[in-house]
Amino acid sequence: MGSIIVGCQIAGAVALLLFGLGLIRDGVTQALGFRLKVVLGLGTRTGPRAFAAGLATTLGLQSSTATALMVSSFVERDLIRTRMAQVAMLGANVGTALTAWFVTTGVAAVAPALLLLGYVMARRTHTTHVGIGRALIGAGLMFLSLSLLSAATAPLREAPEVGAFLAMLDDAWPVALIFAAGVAALCSSSLAAVLLITSLALPPALTVVLVLGANLGGALPAVMANLSAGAEARRVTAGNLVVRAIGCLAVLPLAGTVGPLLTGFPIASGLAVEVHLVFNIAVAVAIWPFTGLISKGMARLIVDDEPHGDPAPRWLDEDALNTPALALAGAAREALAIGDTVERMLVQARTAFRSDDPAPLAEVAELEARIDRRQQEVKTYLSRLGRGAGEVERRRTIAILDYVINLEHIGDIIDKGLSPEVRQKIGLRLRFSDEGYDELDRMFLMSLDTLRMAQTVFMTGDRDLARRLMELKVEIRNMERQSAQRHLIRLREGHAASLETSSLHLDILRDLKRINAHTVAVAHPILDEEGLLAESRLRHS
Repeated sequence: MGSIIVGCQIAGAVALLLFGLGLIRDGVTQALGFRLKVVLGLGTRTGPRAFAAGLATTLGLQSSTATALMVSSFVERDLIRTRMAQVAMLGANVGTALTAWFVTTGVAAVAPALLLLGYVMARRTHTTHVGIGRALIGAGLMFLSLSLLSAATAPLREAPEVGAFLAMLDDAWPVALIFAAGVAALCSSSLAAVLLITSLALPPALTVVLVLGANLGGALPAVMANLSAGAEARRVTAGNLVVRAIGCLAVLPLAGTVGPLLTGFPIASGLAVEVHLVFNIAVAVAIWPFTGLISKGMARLIVDDEPHGDPAPRWLDEDALNTPALALAGAAREALAIGDTVERMLVQARTAFRSDDPAPLAEVAELEARIDRRQQEVKTYLSRLGRGAGEVERRRTIAILDYVINLEHIGDIIDKGLSPEVRQKIGLRLRFSDEGYDELDRMFLMSLDTLRMAQTVFMTGDRDLARRLMELKVEIRNMERQSAQRHLIRLREGHAASLETSSLHLDILRDLKRINAHTVAVAHPILDEEGLLAESRLRHS
């Protein structure tokens, strides 16, 4: 009976730890998610910046798995090069080790203060404040769970059954490694597994082996989550798993030496945390020069997906026209497909902008022609909708038509505005100032993220997400204005790069701002129905 109680206490403490980590991740994503994406997207132009971006994102999200999925999605959309993605994942692995070091440095005493402050912040109305509040509550619960975990595992340290089990593991290191990997995979967190190992009194060598297993198992959830993703995304997470496996195979035979050695040089609270930190730093240093080879190896191991042409509309079912609900669902899914095509156009424009290679722009014109055809087909289809449509169906019809029209306008802006401007940059070999380049690239990333959010808002009609979309519109407008102002300051200061790219810089800014205006329009009817949209931005005296 006592063992059952102890087991429940440990399971409850681990569950609280995972819940706290989830709150931190969700809160940070709500408050700073877009900014983290910008940091990750802009931080991959060089190896050191990619490493720092991966580390910073993981420290913010408290999850290397979340970072891995974000990085792999960027690679799939051609926003990050594959080699830089592998470097970013090295930074993410170090980031999760630093998190373990931070939470075991004796700051658990501040847990009540974090919970109180988080509760106050979460009751605010602003999205950012609510997100920060949730993250603080998560941090407080995480620190509290460590105290509960330490108390719950205390009886196990003297239990003869546990001693016998640990002795068995100490005599079978491969089994111990697989066991720890399974625990980390089950928790979807190497951090949780390492903290659980820290709470137990273990021999130094066995501690090293279990931490190696936790690192290996911590890479599995991202691989599993990407099984249905594109080849590019699967290569990133599989590459990270291979890197961790190589590190484990290299260190496993040395566990008997590494454990006692680190015990004599305490750099963290607990040997498990020390091993976790040193292992990931050592792997990052050793693997970094070979990230290019790993990327090439993953490309050979995981072949490219079959290219798709321009298939006929999949969701415009003629037989559904007499059933308005089915017809509208099909039209909405076709509109989402158009949105995906627009996103691809914007990705290709940004790829050409960053690489000074006009080849991706050839696809832009083809995609724009496809969008023109698709949006016309959707409009024709909806015009033939059966007469049984009620008021709700008519409003949804108008919303779908408005959305595909806005998407078509975005395609025109990319094809007739951004694409020629990027060609001009490449053809004339123009070079923006470093500050100007980063400002424009940030606008590209914001436009892509806004478009993906608009797709979700269109399909779900989520009011809170629609409000966030409108907040992003304000941020983008302010960013465009500030970038233009900083550009003018650089002109006055006589920056040569700014002088030769002045018109181009302002034109690209203008077009990206126009794209975002069309994108955010999807939120207008949702907020208008809720009475949350002002009729005019004019101030009344």
